[in-house]
Amino acid sequence: MGDRGPTVPESPFAALPGALEPEDVALIRTSLSVLEPQAAEMAVYFYVILFMRYPEVRDLFPPEMDVQRDRLLRALLRIVDLVDHPDHLVQFCSRLGRDHRKFGTLNAHYGAVGECLLDSLARFAGPAWSPALASAWERAYTAASRTMMLAADDDARLRPAVWNAQVVGHQQLGHGLAEITVLPAPEYPYIAGQYASVETPWWPKEWRNYSPANAPRPDSTLTFHVRAVPGGRVSNALVHQARPGDLLHLGPPEGHMTLSADSRRDLLCVAGGTGLAPIKALIEQIAADHTERRVDLFVGARTAQELYGLDHMLRMSQRHHWLSVRAAVSHERIPGTEGNLPEVISQFGPWDRHDVFLSGPPGMITAATAVLLGRGAPPSRIHHDPLDVPVLSAPLQRTHTSEEVTDLP
Repeated sequence: MGDRGPTVPESPFAALPGALEPEDVALIRTSLSVLEPQAAEMAVYFYVILFMRYPEVRDLFPPEMDVQRDRLLRALLRIVDLVDHPDHLVQFCSRLGRDHRKFGTLNAHYGAVGECLLDSLARFAGPAWSPALASAWERAYTAASRTMMLAADDDARLRPAVWNAQVVGHQQLGHGLAEITVLPAPEYPYIAGQYASVETPWWPKEWRNYSPANAPRPDSTLTFHVRAVPGGRVSNALVHQARPGDLLHLGPPEGHMTLSADSRRDLLCVAGGTGLAPIKALIEQIAADHTERRVDLFVGARTAQELYGLDHMLRMSQRHHWLSVRAAVSHERIPGTEGNLPEVISQFGPWDRHDVFLSGPPGMITAATAVLLGRGAPPSRIHHDPLDVPVLSAPLQRTHTSEEVTDLP
């Protein structure tokens, strides 16, 4: 449903075996066995020499670098994992390139990064480093960076790198949860069920992903449900510091947990905690489209007090006969349904003819997916948001998870 975003541009990887020969692939994979045990130290060294040699790139990165180093390593490991799958590698590098725009990355920066990366690889590979291995890594990085630049250039012709979004509403909902409404400029071109990366003025270059809790509105506003996570800089800033008038930044919309224009199947929606946000947006979209597909919504939390948004969804079910809402808690004995969401949905069904949308903690999504697959739900009909750092763990063909983006500058 709707635009899926920019197309993947042509890439040097598409020319394989011209860009990377099988011998290059074998050398890179073999070198990983030497480099991987030293990966953490290599990441520290890489950023030290990058910032020493090219201090102008320091502003592209967040002040705290611990998480950033881990993301660099995972990106490198993913490139190595995909190095002999050119189509998948094009998808991966293209996503990275498009998302890097929000950090202010320029084509000129790729040369500096490549130089420091190769020097870091050489230092930590030790005696295993050779002219042939250096040449293989250089060709791999050149192809990857060219693909990223092509994707970024293509994306720049279609949309801005970031959207300014003024906070126009901020309501505390209790238990560390806030409802934050923003007005983006220009209009934010998202589809119900997608998510956006958000940057606050208090933590520049720190981006976190949140799903709008509404389908697109005539006034172009977006509402996010954000829970303050212990140690979470962005979430705590949004919940405790943001006020109407503050200016946030949004990265481009991402994700494929959206309604298919070709399907009229009934829906099973399972929402844990603030995972209700994209589910609510999907249900609003169904109401706006007047398709009247039957929707079975299960909302879960640890305790009854944490069941936020339930009253709103119950009121929606009173207005729309096709919506059924059930709630469950897992850590408290109350009248009604008890247990965690995977246990509860296993008591109902069958769900093998439904489109399934799961949103919430990774453990819940994993367990619910296992239950549904065990009861015959086709994997292609099970959709959910990213479980890990976006793009670094995303499937590269659309199966039962969504396309992901990354917070890696």
